[in-house]
Amino acid sequence: MLRTTIEVTRLSPTSLTQRVSGSLLVVLLAMVLLAWSQAGFARGLPDFTGLVEENAGAVVNISTTSAPAAGNTRFHGLPFDERQLDQLPEFFQDFFRGPQSPFGGAPGNSQPVRSMGSGFIVSADGYVLTNNHVVEGADEIIVRLNDRRELPATLVGTDPRSDMAVLKIENGDDLPVVKTGRSKDLKVGEWVFAIGSPFGFDYTVTAGIVSALGRSLPSENYVPFIQTDVAINPGNSGGPLFNLDGEVIGINSQIYTRSGGFMGVSFAIPIDDAMSVFRQIRDKGAVSRGWLGVLIQEVNRDLAESFGLKRPRGALIAEVMDGSPAEAGGLQSGDIVLEYDGDDIQLSSDLPPMVGRTPIGETARLTVLRGGKEISLDVEIGQLPDERGAQQATPSGGSSSTAPLGLTVEPLPSDLADSIGVSRGVVVTGVGKGPAYDAGIRARDVITEINRKAVSSVEDFRKVVRSLPEGRAVSVRVVRQGRAIYLVMKP
Repeated sequence: MLRTTIEVTRLSPTSLTQRVSGSLLVVLLAMVLLAWSQAGFARGLPDFTGLVEENAGAVVNISTTSAPAAGNTRFHGLPFDERQLDQLPEFFQDFFRGPQSPFGGAPGNSQPVRSMGSGFIVSADGYVLTNNHVVEGADEIIVRLNDRRELPATLVGTDPRSDMAVLKIENGDDLPVVKTGRSKDLKVGEWVFAIGSPFGFDYTVTAGIVSALGRSLPSENYVPFIQTDVAINPGNSGGPLFNLDGEVIGINSQIYTRSGGFMGVSFAIPIDDAMSVFRQIRDKGAVSRGWLGVLIQEVNRDLAESFGLKRPRGALIAEVMDGSPAEAGGLQSGDIVLEYDGDDIQLSSDLPPMVGRTPIGETARLTVLRGGKEISLDVEIGQLPDERGAQQATPSGGSSSTAPLGLTVEPLPSDLADSIGVSRGVVVTGVGKGPAYDAGIRARDVITEINRKAVSSVEDFRKVVRSLPEGRAVSVRVVRQGRAIYLVMKP
């Protein structure tokens, strides 16, 4: 028979008191630690009050008046149609459509169109920076300061490529000026804040962090945008983005939105680029940018494999323009630019801003991958010309030939070659199921190169295809509607 012994500990009044006191001490200590940690957390958050008081005076509200435009309403210089307006809260619909609206009321009326935006003073003699879309088409520009002064301003110049405009306040005295910082010193996660006039609410302050750097947007290839989660809305455009030193490090320019309002993704022009544009407009009246003269594309995983790169990086040159600095410097289609003047090129979007900032006539050293080897080339940078329109191409007939890739190709007619600016290649006249279709090759494409081997005729095409390795990605250079692009095909 098992006997179970249970040990019972009896607490004396003295020991019980000691234990209760010890428990209270632990609880009190925990409360002190919690309060200390919360206070420390609060101390870690930025206090914007002093920064706002110091810098708000140099931020201005910009209102413009222009002739009425039928069919749309303009908010801070951007066109919004009725469907977008319907998605806004009712309060803002009334604000924009109402007869007293500073934005001109309902679309289609005969009243002058008014728009609003923001800006900031960068010099004591009255120069103001803002967005081009804020003042585009304006007949009258009024700048309102924080002390309620309203002063007329003249448009000194604009740069639509960067969405920048420079204004000049006339007859202004004792004008406050912002401090400008260096956007290249920004880091992701850094606190920033904006001052502007969203929806006409003057001197609204919003804050957030830097979400990403060097963002490339489809319409702005020469601006490496700063992405933030600072609340930006119509009316904030052209206003300053500050760091915690009270320095302007960007100009709020665009937002990503599906509703017409803020959705957490905002973009600002880096102040380094903005000040370069400002100085050129002020001193020369126009902006000039460096030009390389190439069409580039992103290097994805398959392209990296086909070109012998261990990982995707660099800018793949799909086409070198005739008479361009790139052609004079020895760059070729199929080259992958890995470095520009010692700076790494991780994404293809990294290259255009670097080239654009290079002074005209200066020589830049490029490291490119060609034929599996890295080589260095010196290229004298030219001036960016006006945009060139893409040419449409329609292939003509000829003798056909088929290949085991699901492709039907024909010789390149001379008139087509002249119209799209190529001297060799074959025309795709049909694409069936197979590796070519999976790669994205389509009828009317002109193939000029496969697996980095030139294709000048149907016979060249046959020979190159017969020598292709099985199961390994190969590059195919095609010219489509006058533009060259590299595709990846897996035979």
